[in-house]
Amino acid sequence: MRFLNQGRQLLNRASREKLLPLLGSCRLASTWNYEHEKKNFKLKAPTHYNFARDVVDKWAEKEMTGERGNNPAFWWVDDSGNELKWSYRDVSYQSKLVANVLKEACKLETNDVVIVILPRIPQWWAINVGAIRAGIILSPGTTLLRSSDIKYRINASNAKCVITNAECAGHVDEVAEYCPSLQSKIIVGEGQVRSGWQNYEELVRKSTDNFQCVNSKSDDPMTVFFTSGTTGAPKMTEHSHSSYGLGHLITARYFLELSTNDVLWNLSDTGWAKCAWSSLFSPWIAGACVFVQDSPKFDPQQALQILLTKPISKFCAPPTAVRFLQVEPNFSEIRKQKCLNHCVSGGEPVNPELLEEWEEGTGLKLYEGYGQTETTFLCGTYKGIEQRPGSMGKAAPGYELQIVNDEGKVLPRGKEGNIGILCKPEKPCGLFTKYIDDEERMRSVFVGDYYLTGDRAYMDDDDYVWFVGRADDVIISSGYRIGPFEVESALLEHPAVLESAVVSSPDYNRGEVVKAFVTLTEPFKMADKEQLAKELQEHAKQVTAPYKYPRKIEFVDTLPKTVSGKIRRVELRNKEWGRIEE
Repeated sequence: MRFLNQGRQLLNRASREKLLPLLGSCRLASTWNYEHEKKNFKLKAPTHYNFARDVVDKWAEKEMTGERGNNPAFWWVDDSGNELKWSYRDVSYQSKLVANVLKEACKLETNDVVIVILPRIPQWWAINVGAIRAGIILSPGTTLLRSSDIKYRINASNAKCVITNAECAGHVDEVAEYCPSLQSKIIVGEGQVRSGWQNYEELVRKSTDNFQCVNSKSDDPMTVFFTSGTTGAPKMTEHSHSSYGLGHLITARYFLELSTNDVLWNLSDTGWAKCAWSSLFSPWIAGACVFVQDSPKFDPQQALQILLTKPISKFCAPPTAVRFLQVEPNFSEIRKQKCLNHCVSGGEPVNPELLEEWEEGTGLKLYEGYGQTETTFLCGTYKGIEQRPGSMGKAAPGYELQIVNDEGKVLPRGKEGNIGILCKPEKPCGLFTKYIDDEERMRSVFVGDYYLTGDRAYMDDDDYVWFVGRADDVIISSGYRIGPFEVESALLEHPAVLESAVVSSPDYNRGEVVKAFVTLTEPFKMADKEQLAKELQEHAKQVTAPYKYPRKIEFVDTLPKTVSGKIRRVELRNKEWGRIEE
């Protein structure tokens, strides 16, 4: 428990301005006592904190003195056989070059917003740390975004800069003239030239590593994630320098169980908060190595080959990917991989069959983690407690989790309610700052002394949490969070669609998929429905991010509505899932 004790001493010194969560391993012993950790672990941010300076640079210093060992900080491979490894010194150096580019070439000031839309390439990591070093607020986006998505994000966040690759640059140019805040555009890729754009590689070559890290306060804004909601456009979720840059110490320690000797492979796309969770902040807080495979899509056969041939010690994948891996003919060969020792999953509920099949094939347990874009790791199963199939496990140390009613009052054990996170009198370090420009939503989620996650569950007498479902209509398919409103809006742009209602529909491989109930305009009522469904699916892929398209479409004469004319998605969702009326 040396690390924990040292960490507490540092955290409790009021005069200490810099936190050094680097004094040893984040990994707990296999016999750690959950109740002891839950009671005694505390994480409080210092007045000033900057992930680039207080984590990356500190590990770089330990590399120079020989205290860390020679495990790389970053290990990247692609489908063509290219490979790149960075030490923490390399990450520090690259991020200083980027910080100067953002400040000098892009003329960005502290708290300006830069939107970064890139695949899993090394530049994404350098830009993230460089932005943090410079005090620039970074907002990541998936490369699946289309021009309408990008336009909304630029204007909503008042972004002054966009950094992307050649594949996405055209989408930016389609809407740039409608984005008054946008001042600079950077294209990534050696030799890439485009009118009105600066080339990233050229800018970095001209840059220097002479950069003084901003002395950011812990509660200064650091990152903005766009997260889908039930109604309206995606919400802007703001995190501070400490909420993710320090708060993910909880994720590193209790969910991923990382140390400086580990190589962590997390499958998340760079556009999602889970990538920040497990491919950036958590592993580097622990001084571990981030392994990245740059591939346009998930290939279970290829993924299995990596697990069998690379020294991956920690593996993090959504349940969908786990299901696809398990049906590979040589899946059980993983038992021969001596490095792999800890496997985790999250992003959607993990069913008991999945846990059983994974352990049978690999000889390793699959541990479940629950959290949100708005939080760090909140709840999960651990090696130190009994794993009860069907339960999400217990609250993570550092959080006080309860099941509460709509007024924020704690409910009796066994009673279904809202998953609530105690945030008074002191807000947990890993909780987000706010929804930007959305006071109404803030009031709806901060009720009484609790933050309501929007998910419903019940808690048994032993503090295990049992997930019931989401309180809203948001769809999570293969780990992607999809708001019905976004899909409905895309469909309504097609002349055949009079009205649409989008809900989740059960699917074995993806957990759930997007289904659209559609009423047609008069000219299309006699059209070939099979062909029209395909046309609407292709239309949705073009108008918005392809992962949002409805995999199922049902044409109906009318949609169920309330007396005030609002569509009753709940009725359609219940029909899909075979539930009794809510």
